[in-house]
Formats: sequence, structure tokens, C-alpha cells
Amino acid sequence: MISDSTPRSAPAAPAEDIDLACYNATYVERLLQKYLDDRNAVPENWRAFFDREAEENGVSAAELGSRPPSFQPRSIFGESGGSAGPASSGGGTVGNVKLQKVQYASDQLVNGYRTRGHYNAKLDPLKIKNKKQTNLSLEAFGLSRSDLDQQVYYSSGEKIEQIILEDLIKRLDDLYCKHIGYQFTHIDEIEVQQWLIDRIEHQSHIKELPNSVQRQILQRLTEATVFEEFVRKKYVGAKTFSLFGSEMLIAMLDLLIDRAASHHVREVVLGMPHRGRLNVLTNIIGQPARELFAQFNDVDFHQFIGGGDVKYHLGNSVDKMTTSGNEVHLSLCFNPSHLEFINPVALGRLRAKQDRTGDVQRRRGMAVLIHGDAAFIGEGVVQETLNLSQLEGYKVGGTVHIIVNNQIGFTTSYDDSRSTRYCTDIARMLQIPVFHVNGDDPEAVADVVSMAMDFRETFQRDVIIDLVCYRRLGHNEADEPSFTQPMMYKAIDKQMPIRDSYLNRLVEQGRISSEEANAMSDEYQEFLKKEYDIAQEMKERSLRRPEGVWEEFAGGLEPTNEDPQHDPADECPETRIPIDRSAEILRMLATVPEDFHRNRKLTRIADQRCEMADGHRSLDWAAAEALAFATLSMEGHRIRLSGQDSQRGTFNQRHSVLHDINDGHEHSIFTSLSQKQAPVEIVNSPLSEAGVLGFDYGYSLDYPNALVAWEAQFGDFSNAAQVIIDQFMASAEDKWRRLSGLVLMLPHGYEGQGPEHSSARLERFLWLAAEDNIQVAIPTTPAQYFHILRRQMKRTWKKPLILFTPKSLLRHPAAVSTLEELANNKFERIIHDTRENPEQTSRVIMCSGKVYYDLAHYRDEHQRNDVAIIRVEQPYPLKNHTVQAVLDQYQDGVPLYWVQEEPDNMGVWPYWKLRYGHRMFERFPLSVIARETSSSPATGSKAAHEYEQQQLLERAFNT
Repeated sequence: MISDSTPRSAPAAPAEDIDLACYNATYVERLLQKYLDDRNAVPENWRAFFDREAEENGVSAAELGSRPPSFQPRSIFGESGGSAGPASSGGGTVGNVKLQKVQYASDQLVNGYRTRGHYNAKLDPLKIKNKKQTNLSLEAFGLSRSDLDQQVYYSSGEKIEQIILEDLIKRLDDLYCKHIGYQFTHIDEIEVQQWLIDRIEHQSHIKELPNSVQRQILQRLTEATVFEEFVRKKYVGAKTFSLFGSEMLIAMLDLLIDRAASHHVREVVLGMPHRGRLNVLTNIIGQPARELFAQFNDVDFHQFIGGGDVKYHLGNSVDKMTTSGNEVHLSLCFNPSHLEFINPVALGRLRAKQDRTGDVQRRRGMAVLIHGDAAFIGEGVVQETLNLSQLEGYKVGGTVHIIVNNQIGFTTSYDDSRSTRYCTDIARMLQIPVFHVNGDDPEAVADVVSMAMDFRETFQRDVIIDLVCYRRLGHNEADEPSFTQPMMYKAIDKQMPIRDSYLNRLVEQGRISSEEANAMSDEYQEFLKKEYDIAQEMKERSLRRPEGVWEEFAGGLEPTNEDPQHDPADECPETRIPIDRSAEILRMLATVPEDFHRNRKLTRIADQRCEMADGHRSLDWAAAEALAFATLSMEGHRIRLSGQDSQRGTFNQRHSVLHDINDGHEHSIFTSLSQKQAPVEIVNSPLSEAGVLGFDYGYSLDYPNALVAWEAQFGDFSNAAQVIIDQFMASAEDKWRRLSGLVLMLPHGYEGQGPEHSSARLERFLWLAAEDNIQVAIPTTPAQYFHILRRQMKRTWKKPLILFTPKSLLRHPAAVSTLEELANNKFERIIHDTRENPEQTSRVIMCSGKVYYDLAHYRDEHQRNDVAIIRVEQPYPLKNHTVQAVLDQYQDGVPLYWVQEEPDNMGVWPYWKLRYGHRMFERFPLSVIARETSSSPATGSKAAHEYEQQQLLERAFNT
């Protein structure tokens, strides 16, 4: 630990008795703010000083506060050389000019250390970083060696003391240029900066760690080191993504969790990449080592054929007792190799835990995100996640970010991987501190953990810890790192492991003996050996089943599809709502408080809702959705829908949150539905897809009893979140046995809006569909939409639902429903053709989505009653017996056409063709009518679109 230097000067006097206190600009500004808030809140001499200052500057006292932060009162630093400070209120000259210049220069020097001292800090354990330092020399501030014995006034806030300049420089150097680098002066708020200055300059560096904490650190370093050595020896050549060189991470996490527990945190969600994960799973999460060794042994590989994941992607959870005697639940999230995409997922999980347990103050849970240095600066999802930190719909009370800074990517040095000095510079977008710390100084790390955790607790903001260390081995065990980093690895070869260097330090201090330390190592070595021996006898690994909040839910194959003879009613939940109940709720949704002033156009929508309730108007999409949300909420299910402009709706259709036209205050239409209703949260998200979808996916993982939905502004925008869709939603159950009921709402349909606003890439989701892993649906009526939303919530079978939602159909006169359909129907996977005399059918058209209405209109207009049109509302999962039941009424050999708006290499057709070939069930010749194969989803010409659409319809009816 860095200890404070003792000044060769008298003890500090009270601020109001020091003539030169006024030379400290920060101190004066704080007093000025107090004076502006309450004139009597400052000492009398300062009050007189500010009164006089206002008069001499020719302004009122209130106008003093409008001066820029750099404002220096004329009477202090004026051209005359400075008049008296408040202690000599008569206005006489203070001291001599040289003293004033030295004092002013010393203030600038202090500011220089606080602002730029981190550039000179000794952060690199390898001591090979070749980054330019900042100039903190005497000359840089207009000082010389002859000034070193001058007494100056030094302020770290309201405390001001006299100190010899030479001692001040030594103190600042110890504080800011040793093994910790502080970045905080980019923070705008004076009070936050001052809190950090107080911690840095008065508290953190004057305490020696208790011996119990030193031993705790050594114990964790021992476990981390022995674990890496043991695994490397037992599984030669196996990929483990070793923590060698960064073992301090284990001790750091242990200290951090202890500190969190002392702040009454009871839930910690961790997200991390694969480097060090096995060590964290064993030594922090507490997963039995035998389970890890059984994974290495692959004792029961048969049950993982076609599924599972590599061991360094897996997660786990455990209740852990901290050294302070507090129990904390730890959850380490599973993670694919798309490293940083776990960040929003972890935050969403924590937010769900907080909401589910009523932690509205965001105090009892904490997220810890561990990053690699190259990934933190390189992956855009990091910025998206940071941007969520202070948004009301995404707050979690502050996240602790730990960068395990190996100073290298895969084989790429930091000079080639970023344009910034630090990998953490992206985090300066937030009003939060960044702590850089030398990973080979455990006690400096402990100091940073303490300060970072207290900052988070005080301000409920994110905090960044840059743990500067190194990677002793290559990217993985098969790599030879000296191929590309010969100088770095020469230094690493000479570097003493951190456990050894810290042990030597403690032995020299008399804090522990070598024999005690060896006993630590031997005991843990023996523990791992016993676990290894047990693993050799294991014939199978234990597979975790859904438990806790997931205990009543199931995955696997859809129950209604496992057996063609099985009665679907046994598994189909009740989604119907009586007519009078729907009518009552519609009226409630149309009502606003008496003092709320609604936009007149919204009043018209409310009137229409009342007409729907009275049976005088058909039900539209927005009303059906509102009814689904309202009824679920009143039945105790929380609703969370987020997306860009989702409160109003991209297409001006939802209007879930209204704004008073007089003062702008908000009113949610879902409030005050019933006393026991669950919250309905409609969130306007930032302009982000990957980050927001990741957050909502994470939320769905820990709140199965909530309807959680993410809405793309246009369906094709989901491609900016493809990693979350591919690596998490579609494959999480197969890889990690994790279930989710997340709903994706993707507006889809060809209406001449160009290639970017037509297709939600339906084909991509169908290519991902296998083993009933996801649900893909394109409802064509408000009633179908209503029932599938309620079905999603009411089922115990949980799968992500990809819901292709409408645009023009939102107001299409034919795309309406009745309250009777909500009361009597359920969601239908396929909607039959309702014509009479099906035996007279000359051709059968099957389709999905909006094109049905174009086909139906064309059929009516041209009186083609010989053509059947069947709507496939849920292309997946859809079993053959369901499709056969629909086609049984048609004669063998009747031509069957799949008709779609999308090009024939997109949409449902590629999947349909692969599944059924050119003859469905050996009865019906099958072909497609679609736009020509294309590399782009749609034309950008409205006229071209209309021409193509007309050609499509004519071909469908062979006219």
C-alpha cells in the first residue's frame, strides 16, 4: 500500500483563518455555490468577500454563479497582483508577487496530477509499455528547484493545509503515479469528483491491509495458480484458455463479492469471456472440480451428440457464504465465443431478478462484467451496453466492469487494435471513474476494489477497473505466442508469478511464513487430486434440470406435436376472454384521468375503442394487442415490451403512453386496471438492436412468468442483432439447457417501402428452426395475434416466439376481428379456406401473411371460386398431420402453389421446398409463385413494386 507522506509543516488551520485559502480555485467555487444557495451558509469573512466581489465586478450576487467554471475573481488573481482574501476583508495586498505565483503554480500542479497523473503511473507488470508519459516536471508549471522549500496551501476539498512544496510533490507522486492510475476529471459533477479526491487523497492510501485480508488474497492466488498448473498437467494440450498471468482476477472477484455483501447485495450476476472461466467456475462460483474433470474426460459423450457446448462457455449458479458471513447468490452466465455479447444479457438477467423480487431501488443485486482489453474497445455492443446504464428502462444500480488487460488480443498488440491510449477510453462516455491498476500489486488491487465498490454503492453508477496484467501462455494452449510477440514473451519468461512475488512480500513483512504458504498450496493440490480421482470413476455427468422460478416450465419437443393422436386441448392453455370482460377492459383502456388533456386525435382513437366495446366497430390490431397485455396483467403476469419508439408505435398505432398536451406529463393506458394487476412496462429503447435485444433476452431468462417482448422498428433491423438470435435464442436450449419465452415482434410485409423496410428475413429464422427450438408465426388477424400472445404466456412449454407483425394490415379494412373471436376461438396454426364445395377446387394456394389479403381480394374481384386459399399462420413448429388434415378435403392431383411476396430464395418457400419436395404427401404437385431470385429483398421503386405485385397475383390465378 502507498502511505501518505507527513508534511514538514504546522497542522492545517481552519479554512476561514488562512489568508491564502482563496488561491485554491476548487475551494472558492464550492464556497461560492454555498453562498449562492444561502448567503448565510458561508463564514462571515467569505460572505463579505463575495459581496465585495459582486460589487467590484459590477454584477449582482446571483450573476456570480453564471460565470464559467474557470472564473477567477479579479480581487484574487487580478492584474494588480491580487488583493486580500476574505481573512483581510479590508482589501490590503497579500504577500509578495513570487509567493502568489508559486501558490498559483502549485494549484496547477495539483490539478495536473489529478488530471494526468495516471499517464505516469507504473501500471505494466512487464515494464515494457512504450507509451509517452505526461510532463509533470517543475518547469511545466513555471516552478524551479529553488521553490521546493516554499510553503504552499494544498486543498483536497474543504480541508486546506500548509505543506512544503517538495513534500507536496512527493505526496502527489505517491498518490497518482505508482501502481494505480485514476481517471475521473472527465466527470462533470463537482461533488462526484470531490468524493473521489477525498477517497484518493485522504483514505485509501493511509491504511495497511489487515493480515486476515492479506492471507485471503494469498489463499485465492494460491488456488488460482495451483488450479491452472493442475489442469495443464493432467490434460496436456487441452484448450483451457488459461488465466496464467492474470491470476489476480480470482482474488479480485473474491474481495469484490465480499465488499458487495457488506453493501447488502444478495444477488450477483457475472458475465465473462472464456479466458479464466474454468478457474472462476471452480474457485469463485464453487462448481465441484469433479464436474469439470468429468467434462474433460467426456465420460458420457453420447448424450451430447449434436448438442452441448465446450466447457469454457458454460455457466453455473450457487449460493455462497462470504467471509463476512453474508450469503450471496452468484450466477455466471453461459457465453458463446462472441465475447462481449453476454454484457446486455447479464444486465437483463439482473434487472429481471430485481423486478421479480421488488428491488425497485436496485440495491440488492449487482452485475459484474469481465472483459478482455481488445474486445472491450473493439466490440460495438460494449458501447450499446454502456449507453443503457442510466436509462430508466434498463438501470440495474451500477455495473462493475473488470477489464482483464493482457495487453494483447489473439496475436495483435494494442497498437494495432485501438486508436486510443487506453482500452477503457470508450467508458469515458459515462460520468464514471476508470481505475487502472497494476495486476502484480495485490494490495493496490484491493484498494481499487474497495474504492470502486463504494463509488458504485454511493452513486449507483457503473465503474471501470482496468486490471493490467499479461498472458503467460498463448491465446490457447496450442499457440506459440513468441511467433508474433517475441519481446513481450521474453519479458514474460523472466516475470515472477504473482503468487510467488506476493508471498515473498508477505514473508519479508513477517505476515506469513513460507511453511504456512506451502501448506496452503499442498492442501489445495490434495483437494484437486481427490476431485480428479472421483471424476475418473464417474460414468455420467449430472445434467441440471429447470429449477427455482423455472421449475414448473419445460422445453424439449412441443407436447402437441409429439404424438399425432394426442389431444391438443390437453396442452393448449385457455386464452379466451368473455365478451363482456373484453368490452369492460376496452372502455378502461380508453379512459384517462380527469385532469389529463389528451390530443384530440387520440380522443378519436379512444372513442373508437368504446365503439368496439359496444360492438359497433370491428377490433383492430392495436386494440387486440392492448387487450392481450391488459388481460395478462390483470391475471398477474408482468408485461415488458421494449423497442425503438414502442410506446407510440412505429406506425402510430399503439399509443400505450399518452402525453398531456398542456404540460407533457405522461399517462400509461395500462395503469389502474385493477388493484392486483402486474406492471405493464412499455419502454422506448435507445437506437440499438444487439444491446437491447440482448438485455430483453437476459430478462426473459430470469422472469418466466412475464411476457417479455422486443420490437424491431422494422423487421429487417433485427439483422443488427443476429448474434443474439443465432448464438443465444435459437441454440441456448441445445447448448446450455436454458429456456426462454422471449417474443420478437418483427414488422414484415411488401408495401413498396424499399429493400430495407419490406422483409424481416423470415427465411433466416426457418433455417435456424430445428428440434422445436423456436416458434415462427405470421398471424393475419387481430384475434390470432391476441390468442398467440396469451398462449405464449399461458403455456408451461417455453420457447422463443418469432412473431412477424403487420404494417399496412394495422389499418386494413379486412384485417379485423370481433370480440366473439376473442371469446370463442384459439390460435390456429393453419386457417382453412371457408368456401363451399371444396371438391370443385381446381388449384390450392398456400401462403402466409399480408399477401393473403391481396390474393383474397383478387379472387373475389375475378370471381375465382375454384381457387382455395389456405393461410399458414405458424410455419414452425408445424407437424405433417396438421397440414394433412387441412388438405384432406381436396382431391388427389390438384396443383398446390406456395405463393409469397418475397423472392423465391427468401421467405417460407426455401424451407417449404426442402421439407415437402415437389409433391406434398405424394398427393399434390407443389410449386412456387414468387418474385424472381434476388440478392436484395425488394425493389426501391413504388411503381416497380406495384407492377411486380400485380404480376404475382395474375400468376397465382394463372390469368
